[in-house]
Amino acid sequence: MTPRMDNPSLVVPGALQPLLDLTEVIGKVGVAQRTLDLVRLRVSEINGRTYTFPDDPEQDAAVDPRLERVAHWRTESCFEESERAALEMAEAVTLMTDPQDMASDEIWQTSAQYYTDEQLGALVMHIGLVNFWNRVNVATRQEAAAWR
Repeated sequence: MTPRMDNPSLVVPGALQPLLDLTEVIGKVGVAQRTLDLVRLRVSEINGRTYTFPDDPEQDAAVDPRLERVAHWRTESCFEESERAALEMAEAVTLMTDPQDMASDEIWQTSAQYYTDEQLGALVMHIGLVNFWNRVNVATRQEAAAWR
């Protein structure tokens, strides 16, 4: 599918840097990068945004092999409980099956067992930011992005 336009973050003057700055801030509060990666991929899967993964064996070593299993995180045994909590929050916020209670108290309390308020705030912001990027990229039919 041909993109409808160049990525809006590059077309709209001054748009890209604040988004990159927010990503940097989110990455500094103590949520493991591998958890943020799992969340990014799961949210992207839900939104129909695809990524390509490297075919080069040297690059493959740097890619978390669990990424290929993230869609099945509920049944796969390779995910830590803290990652499961983050993935559950990511699905709840992304799917918004009940916008009045998209992240139920139960989901929130489970995540709060593993993350501080600052980390939970960053996690929710990360989920929102990934949803933003996905929606922009899907709406403008951007090509599949290379992981990393």
